[in-house]
Order: sequence, then structure tokens, then C-alpha cells
Amino acid sequence: MRRLRSLAQLAPQQILYLDKAAIITDEDQINLDGSATNPSKLCSIQQVKEVKCLLRIIPVWSTSILYHIPLIQQQTHAVFQALQMDRRLGTNSFEVPAPTSVIFAMITLTIWIPLYDRIIVPFLQRLTGKEGGLALLQRMGIGMVLAMLCTIVSGLVEGNRRHIALTRPTIGITSKGGAISSMSAMWLIPQLSLSGLSEGAAISNYLSGFLVTLVHRITSGRKTGDWLDDDLNKGKLDCFYYVIVGLGILNFGYFLLRA
Repeated sequence: MRRLRSLAQLAPQQILYLDKAAIITDEDQINLDGSATNPSKLCSIQQVKEVKCLLRIIPVWSTSILYHIPLIQQQTHAVFQALQMDRRLGTNSFEVPAPTSVIFAMITLTIWIPLYDRIIVPFLQRLTGKEGGLALLQRMGIGMVLAMLCTIVSGLVEGNRRHIALTRPTIGITSKGGAISSMSAMWLIPQLSLSGLSEGAAISNYLSGFLVTLVHRITSGRKTGDWLDDDLNKGKLDCFYYVIVGLGILNFGYFLLRA
């Protein structure tokens, strides 16, 4: 009974059933060094604790899958947006290539890392008294909020871009026949800068691709047309961004619940 009480103090109350793996029964045999003769039937307290830690981490880790979807979409649809925006520099005829627009995310990340490490972390350490300034879960939560903010900005920019393309004179036609908005591509910098504050995860690519396919199938047969049409002026890319925001809010709520 004493051993059971000590296990109860070491473990979260919701997974106490795992403690049974460390309870010695009449059938169990113990070596002279205290280890179990058959480890598949009897575990140590340390092993039980490690499994419990893993089970508690998995739900929190799963929230990072949805968290990275907005950042992945910035690498694809932001380029499509740039293709149908004014990419000229000043009065020059030189146009910035659309794929290079994502470099602003890289520049932001390059600037942010030393700034965070040398200035923000020491300040937060003095403020909170914690090593690193903020706990890991707190940093994850801030990252999720930034990802949602990034997608909201993306939706607002796209809505304005499409409105200008449909109501004002355009400056040309893309190779796929879409009208190019007179709105400057520099308006993509805020959303790309926000996305640059986070990093990608491979598993999110699969879920992101599934989400794009799902939106294609659901919206392509409607009167409003495919949200992700090749011609963004005919599509509803801003609505797609807002769907991602909705998923991000649900994911953030789940993160708070599990963390």
C-alpha cells in the first residue's frame, strides 16, 4: 500500500491505471539487483513515469500539426497572390519575380532569432525569473496566436487585392488569363513577416495538402466557384484563409485544454 501511495503522488490522477504495471504480484520474480526477471510483465516506477510523460506530451504535440498549416500556405498562395499584384519597383519597368516574395519570411526569421536571443530572452528572464524567459508551452501558445494573426492579415490583404482587381483598372494579364491588380505586392510583407516568426513541420504538409484538396472538392461545384481557382480574382482565397483561422482557433482552444 505504501508503494501505491507513492506512485499516486508521482503521477497525474487521470492515468493512475498505468501504476498497475509496477505492482509486484505473487507471480512476479525479482532479481538480486531488484530488477524484474520478466520486464514484459513488471515495469519499474521510472518506466511508468516515462510512459505517463509521453502520453501527456502527445496531445500537446498534436496541436503543432494544425499550427503550421497557415505557415505552409504562405509558401504557396502568397506566391499566387504576388503573381496577380503590382510587382514593379517605383517607376521602373523591372518586376520582382513572384516566388521571391517568400524571402521576407526568411529575412524576418533571420532578424528575429538574434534579437530574441540577445535582447528579449534576457529581459523576460529578469521579468519572470525563469530560464529562457518563458516556458515552452507559453512560447507555443504565442506562436499559435501569431499564426492565426498571420492568416487574418492574409485574408484581409487578399480581399482588398481582389476588390481592387475587380473594381479598378488592371495593369495586365497573367499567363493563365487572370487580371493583375494594381495593388502593390509590398502589401504581402506583413503576412510573410508574421509567418517568418515560426518554423515548419513535415507532417503539416500532408494535412495542408488534404485541406486544399477538400476545399477544391467542396467549392468547385458551387455557384460562387472554386475558392482556390487559378485566377484568384474568380476565387475566394480570403475565405480559405479565414477557414484556416477558424481551425487555428479550435486548435488553440484544444492546446489550452491539454496544456
